[in-house]
Amino acid sequence: MSALPRSYNPFAEDEEEDAAPAGPGGAGGAERQRYLQQEVLRRTAATADSTTRSLSLLYESERIGVAASEELVRQGEALKRTEQMVDKMDQDLKTSQRHINSIKSVWGGLVNYFKAKPPESKPEQNGAPEYYGNSRLKEAMMSSKEQESKYQESHPNLRKLDNSDNDFNKADLVSSVQSDAYPKNQQLRAYHQKIDTNLDEMSSGLSRLKSLALGLQTEIEEQDDMLDRLTKKVETLDVNIKNTDRKVRQL
Repeated sequence: MSALPRSYNPFAEDEEEDAAPAGPGGAGGAERQRYLQQEVLRRTAATADSTTRSLSLLYESERIGVAASEELVRQGEALKRTEQMVDKMDQDLKTSQRHINSIKSVWGGLVNYFKAKPPESKPEQNGAPEYYGNSRLKEAMMSSKEQESKYQESHPNLRKLDNSDNDFNKADLVSSVQSDAYPKNQQLRAYHQKIDTNLDEMSSGLSRLKSLALGLQTEIEEQDDMLDRLTKKVETLDVNIKNTDRKVRQL
């Protein structure tokens, strides 16, 4: 009984001839190894660039959050000035009502004479009250403002020309204990270290953005309470103005 052929595929000999040069010691194996190395470097470089762009967007978002916080604090200053003006108007209106009572009758004048005068408000310093946002927002703004230089370094239009190789130079300063976890290839190690550094910065940036968001929420809630209080004072002042106007017309 004759031995069976190794393969019934009529194209087996052609496939074996094509696959022969691709052995570990052949030229095809070395070329494939170089291709894989280049592909790994390309993908790692793309990942590093992606984390750098993400970090730049994070810094920009943080800068926008600080600008929104500063605008919210200025809005709080305006609300406080408005509330003090309404309080001053209410006090002036009470003084006017006392004078109207004095004009209407002698008895009203005697009552006003023996009646204690309302306390006068102190004049404002420099015409504008001091207003600061809540402590949580203030601390978050200070922490984020310290990252302004990093935002400028990461921005493509503000980046310095001589900083192109700084990331790799800084990556070489990693301790030997940490470098053992990275590949032995110097260029690949630099990319991995850059990715890890960017991820650490992104983690810190997200934490600062969270603090900004919580501070903004607290400030908005406090200003909502201020608006409600101001609305009630304005409504009361409007009623008192109408009553005073009616009294004046009756003189």
